[in-house]
Amino acid sequence: MEAVKKKNRLGHRDRSWKIFLAVMAVIALIPLVYALSLSVRTQNSIYDPRLIVTDLTIGNYIKAISDNPTILNNFISSLVISVISTAATVLCASMAVYGFSRKNVYGKVIMYNLILCTLMVPISALVIPITQLNSRMGLLDNYFGLIFPYIALNIPYAVTILQGFMKGVPKELEEAAGLDGCNIVQLYTRIVMSMLKPGIVVVAIWTFLTCWNEFFLALCTMTKATTKTLPLIAQQYKGVYNSQPGILFAILIIITIPMVIFYCVVQKQFVKGMTAGAVKG
Repeated sequence: MEAVKKKNRLGHRDRSWKIFLAVMAVIALIPLVYALSLSVRTQNSIYDPRLIVTDLTIGNYIKAISDNPTILNNFISSLVISVISTAATVLCASMAVYGFSRKNVYGKVIMYNLILCTLMVPISALVIPITQLNSRMGLLDNYFGLIFPYIALNIPYAVTILQGFMKGVPKELEEAAGLDGCNIVQLYTRIVMSMLKPGIVVVAIWTFLTCWNEFFLALCTMTKATTKTLPLIAQQYKGVYNSQPGILFAILIIITIPMVIFYCVVQKQFVKGMTAGAVKG
């Protein structure tokens, strides 16, 4: 009888948590639904405070695309910059973590702590110095003018995440692979990278989203219409003399759609990686 009561209490608790999470999910989705609603409203209903209206049009999307003939180039720019930055960040961070954890490098504790200290520096404080460096090096309106800073700015976070996963990789596994004839490169690519896969997935997703959505540094680095990233397109529809909320929100939805699709594809791997990281110590 006591076991039945305990089971009922657990079931009631589970249902309560599910209801709570469902309510929180609805609240979290309200801003996105409202933005989607604004993107399909006419000029007459754009300032209506209601969440859903009946006066709808797809003209905002048509206008947004027709006003920006380089939008495909902007999409390609964002994609290339984000993919290369993510791949390089994962590669550099995983090698750094492997060196910090397994190799007796002189001053590695100081180097590791310096990398962690850079997490306290906001990107807004680095925009002007980085822009000046890009100008002197001829990297303005160049993909690498954003790729190099994005790699440098994301490595500290990646190292912090992967270090926890690296502690869970048994040294005995590496020693056994060494006895089987694996050199240092094979050991890193076949053993370490495989064991770090959950952490690498988390780092890759986070880095990609960060690079895709970054605005301030891209605004100062990319000035040509063909090299701008997607988030910069929305800027031209916001201002005192050029306020077009419907088109602005249509652009924002266009920018958001690839990220929503991307996250829907990788959400299982992301959750697995975060869960694995919770028990790596």
